[in-house]
Amino acid sequence: MLAQEVIGRSPAGATPGPAAQIPFHDLMTQYKALKDSIDERIRRVLEHAQYIMGPEVTELEGKLAAYTGAGHCITVASGTEALLISLLAIGLRPGDEVITTPFTFAATAEVIVLLGAVPVFVDIEPDTCNINAGLIEAAMTSKTRAIMPVSLYGQPADAARHGNIPVIEDAAQSFGAEYHGRKSCNLSMIGCTSFFPTKPLGCYGDGGAIFTNDSSIAQTCRQIRVHGQSERYVHTRIGVGGRMDTLQCAIVLAKLERFEAEVDRRTAVGGRYSKLIDQLGIDRIKVRPGRTTVYAQYTVAVDNRDRIVAALKSAGVPTAVHYPVPLNEQPAYKGLCGGGATPESVAMSKRVVSLPMGPDLSAADQDRIVGALRAAGPA
Repeated sequence: MLAQEVIGRSPAGATPGPAAQIPFHDLMTQYKALKDSIDERIRRVLEHAQYIMGPEVTELEGKLAAYTGAGHCITVASGTEALLISLLAIGLRPGDEVITTPFTFAATAEVIVLLGAVPVFVDIEPDTCNINAGLIEAAMTSKTRAIMPVSLYGQPADAARHGNIPVIEDAAQSFGAEYHGRKSCNLSMIGCTSFFPTKPLGCYGDGGAIFTNDSSIAQTCRQIRVHGQSERYVHTRIGVGGRMDTLQCAIVLAKLERFEAEVDRRTAVGGRYSKLIDQLGIDRIKVRPGRTTVYAQYTVAVDNRDRIVAALKSAGVPTAVHYPVPLNEQPAYKGLCGGGATPESVAMSKRVVSLPMGPDLSAADQDRIVGALRAAGPA
């Protein structure tokens, strides 16, 4: 799942003072902390000039696999490509059904429809906005080929096993989080993540990865990402151009040096937000027992969103809505999807609003954000 968000700091020349813009994602502070490592990693790639499938690709795959505990990691061109290649790897065919959530970015359903299959939407848990696992079994049919839960806002989703049906975790927002002691991306047959710049672990362009403990699935994914080649110019299956650039792998390698500390910092910032938000009596996304979150977004739920967003904007506090319209209500998917009504998704789509969040968010800026919420009046 990818989110098209404002990247980096506020524009140069922003007026200083109380109304100066707080960055929604502060990528510049992160870069300054890692500048020497990032610049050195980029320099090495420029010197060896192996821009496609260079040594940094293999190095990154090994480190990411070790981090998650998964047996295999396959880097790919984007989080969307990770989902697409995974569905190709399990042999998804036209007319097959994939159970997923409508409360997500379009990429989740997009890849299903592109392969001629049918996204079957199941409603969400209102406290987490993740798929309601208790509703999955009722949505299954003889055509169900996969289940694709989305680990929204940085918290792994619950998707109980249903026989031999493959589960593909859309973990674009949750790399680094845990579910009962196991890392996101290593919770099911396949896990997919994104390295879009504003993700908890991001590059400086597009990138993604697939994780699995199934050697056959891993081999198939590796072949699909290079146009279905099992060896040079031997195309044993239909594939795509889905490789992650060496330069982007190099950047993620540099960012891995700070990643665990950033996860700890995200936990602290998110916990502090929750204490302050609870004092205001505002609803927020909850973290369920046995799960952790990397707070890809810090999201609250309000009944007067337009007014709250306008008040925050005037105070120099940017916001984002993830997501304003469920996919089963989107024009492109209305006639192509299955599943019943999803009232919780509809209700939450009208209430959610995400606040600035990141490992480098200062306590002073956080106090200012919460102060602006308080000044905005009843939510």
